[in-house]
Amino acid sequence: MLIVQKFGGSSVADTEKINRAAQRIVDTYKSGHKVVVVLSAQGDTTDDLISKAKEINPEPSKRELDMLMATGEQQSCALMAMAIHRLGFPAISLNAVQVGISAFPQYGNARISRMKCDRIYSELERNSIVIVTGFQGINQYGDISTLGRGGSDTTAVAIAAEMQADLCEIYTDVDGVYTADPRMIKNAKKLKEISYDEMLELASLGAVVLHNRSVELAKKYNVKLVVRSSITDAEGTVVKEESQMESTYISGIALDRETAQITLIGMKDDPGLAFKIFSFMGRNKISVDVIIQSIGRQSVKDISFTVATENLDDTIKLLEKNKDFIGYSHIIHDANQAKLSVVGAGMATNPGVAAAMFEALADANISINMISTSEIKISVLINKQDAEQAVRYVHNRFFEQGVEF
Repeated sequence: MLIVQKFGGSSVADTEKINRAAQRIVDTYKSGHKVVVVLSAQGDTTDDLISKAKEINPEPSKRELDMLMATGEQQSCALMAMAIHRLGFPAISLNAVQVGISAFPQYGNARISRMKCDRIYSELERNSIVIVTGFQGINQYGDISTLGRGGSDTTAVAIAAEMQADLCEIYTDVDGVYTADPRMIKNAKKLKEISYDEMLELASLGAVVLHNRSVELAKKYNVKLVVRSSITDAEGTVVKEESQMESTYISGIALDRETAQITLIGMKDDPGLAFKIFSFMGRNKISVDVIIQSIGRQSVKDISFTVATENLDDTIKLLEKNKDFIGYSHIIHDANQAKLSVVGAGMATNPGVAAAMFEALADANISINMISTSEIKISVLINKQDAEQAVRYVHNRFFEQGVEF
């Protein structure tokens, strides 16, 4: 079997954890499998590198920031190879250039465009354990482009898809996918399995256990994906095409604290207004999430939408620069927001889910600022200070009290 194993930053944060992960990798290798390993940077290395950059320049070039951040993964891969050598087994560390991971030229949040795994194949033929830097690719200019936070998951799944691996294991500091973040909700329940679609929604809505683009790739190429603990041998959560949990209305609750709300006030009530704004945002690579447009009155209307907090400053600058083109009176923005979402394939046939969620928030005396729905998710925007209490009340409503329709 060919197995791809990915270890996150918390799983290789120090020497003890690197040695523990190395032993797990070697155990898999000794079982007769070919092993490709993808690593993130150690612990808080990426955050430390960003802080270092901002000490030098508060607004560092995105290209140079990618050059700097990519060194974290290279460090952890070289250290892992050394740890495996010490155990007496062959291993080699490779970066994105050596592997041939091509990415589109968007610094900070690039997408993988192409994989060439010839070097990996040749090293596997030499019976080596191959260790690959996650989180990065090489763009058409020959520059390093990082794949966004959590991008090592996407590297691992992309390699598994390209090489048609038998299994892709994502090792993290929790032992699977839970109904809510177990570090916040002590009685959160671990899921034995979850569908690609449900996992994609949870990942996109703030659940940090998997990078959302890794789930997209896994679904597209039908990669067998398992999320499991790097600390224990507990069974993990299988992410697959269809989940058998038919009796469960929702699979989990996600919380995204990095959400900002922007409102454009006093816009002319003209046809094509939304197209003008959001096509413009799209051309400038700014992703927009929840959108609300007010009913026109006195020939003007307001439009509110959310962006990731990290994009707030760039978005405001862009809107202010193009104020005359867009045609609004003024902007209101608020970074003190959080997005709470419930996700589940069973919601499509159970219309009482929204009412149950809103009832739980009302019981907690929490106001809702915006609402967005789809067939398998309901998201609400709330004040950030209410976030943890909201998760507790909603989780209790669905997973402790039970919901009757």
